Amino acid sequence: MHTKYIFVSGGVISGIGKGTSAASIALLLKSSGLRVAPIKFEGYLNIDAGTINPIEHGDPFLCEDGTEGDMDLGSYEKFLDEDMGKDNFVTMGQVYQHIIEKERRFEYNGEDVEAVHISNEIIGRIKNVAKKKQADVVVIELGGTAGEYWNVFFYEASRILSLKNPGDVIHVHVSYLPTPHHLGEPKTKPTQLSVRTLNSLGIQPDFIIARSEKYFDQRRRERFALFCNMRSDDIISAPDVSIIYEIPLLLHEQELDKKILKKLDLKISSPKLDDWKKFLEKVKNKKQKNVEIAIVGKYFGTGDYQIRDSYAALFDAIDHAAWQLNANIKTRWISAQNLETKDPKMVIGNPDGIIVPIGWGERGAEGMIKAASFARENKIPYLGLCYGMQLATIAYARDILGWKDANTTENDPKTKHPIITLMPKQKKFMKKRAYGGTMRLGTWNAIVKNNTVAYKLYDKYNGFLDKNKNLTSERHRHRYEFNNKYTKEFEDKGFVFSARSVEENLVEIIELPKSLHPFYLGTQGHPEYKSRPLKPHPIFLGFIQACML
Repeated sequence: MHTKYIFVSGGVISGIGKGTSAASIALLLKSSGLRVAPIKFEGYLNIDAGTINPIEHGDPFLCEDGTEGDMDLGSYEKFLDEDMGKDNFVTMGQVYQHIIEKERRFEYNGEDVEAVHISNEIIGRIKNVAKKKQADVVVIELGGTAGEYWNVFFYEASRILSLKNPGDVIHVHVSYLPTPHHLGEPKTKPTQLSVRTLNSLGIQPDFIIARSEKYFDQRRRERFALFCNMRSDDIISAPDVSIIYEIPLLLHEQELDKKILKKLDLKISSPKLDDWKKFLEKVKNKKQKNVEIAIVGKYFGTGDYQIRDSYAALFDAIDHAAWQLNANIKTRWISAQNLETKDPKMVIGNPDGIIVPIGWGERGAEGMIKAASFARENKIPYLGLCYGMQLATIAYARDILGWKDANTTENDPKTKHPIITLMPKQKKFMKKRAYGGTMRLGTWNAIVKNNTVAYKLYDKYNGFLDKNKNLTSERHRHRYEFNNKYTKEFEDKGFVFSARSVEENLVEIIELPKSLHPFYLGTQGHPEYKSRPLKPHPIFLGFIQACML
């Protein structure tokens, strides 16, 4: 069978749901028995998402192989329950870099390198993932929206691939139908213009997924189809839903999967969605317990607004665990910078749990340290993720060991007690200003100590611990580590280092014993990136359980 290709583009506004639409289509086709490979193309010139401020473009999603990709890779992993990696994520920066490197190596044999080479390189990346994954279908998500000039080569690749592979390529356009309150009806004109833009690029969409507040009626569907030169049955209504995991069923109810299979001349097969449906039933069940979690972070604010996407994977991981435990979660977002000069009791209050997540740099660090101390002193369940783990050790050094100047050399290079310090390999990178792709990235194995909180959590849930070797693994994205020369002083004061890396003996997980605290744990890795809706991560399950007591 020829590999089939489904392009998914966006119209009108960004953040409308291309990623979840692409992931939902992929899930439906996989559940129908096909091998599906998703790939995301981004128009920015960064090589990856690792150097982008999370406030600018959301939380970079960290893959097993160390790829720092777009958040949509996280959607692919969660919907498909498969690991993504470098083959599933391409930026225009990668494309340009590769073409220039080939030209410098004389691989174009003296040709003048033109714009068509860019589209050909994009097509090559698509075919590469198809070959590596032995995919029946490749779902190709195009970043941004139609009409943005930096994306034109992606659309040209779609046109060329469709021209050369008639019958094997379809185009799904995800667009937005605003409903102005003073009018009270969804307006299709913005999407009509978006489709006209596609037409000007030589592309006629096969389907439109029309995002709106509510379902739109048949009359508007027919008018919409007329002006977009489409059959009304090929316009799929996608109203707002309470959780994104409802989207595959919403699309399936309108037979989008069946229509796609028919257009691609593939065998019609009903997707097996029983497990997905049971999961959604559990999500919608009445919850037994209300839980409030304070998240003390530094990437919430952008201008006068607060955004969720800076910690997207964290919020997903909290939800996954809460749904399995039948808990209703309310998160309260606290600016770490605001906490620096205020009484933590007045700002944090009395939540059921506190999380200090990922971060870099001095801004807000003292507020995060305050939060770690406040959680410990008031016996509030605490979870520190990466920076949150590092700052918890600094808080302990200051409060319990009495080293008031204890710090990370990231924020105070002259501290006499460098509890957190730069790894030797990282020092070389920093001297060269080699920031992109040089952190300790991807999955690393760690040995978990018996009879610790961490061990019991990993042991309780299948698939997260190799009991023969006490091994687990988490994804990493950092440069600084706990300074092992202080290990004895910490352990003498009751501090527990419950996991260390197989390579270099680096501290991976820290905790306080139950005799000192109900739940106080920090991890240098990022369990939030490994959490999936049907497989919540043990550390989040343990934390939420502690919050529920």
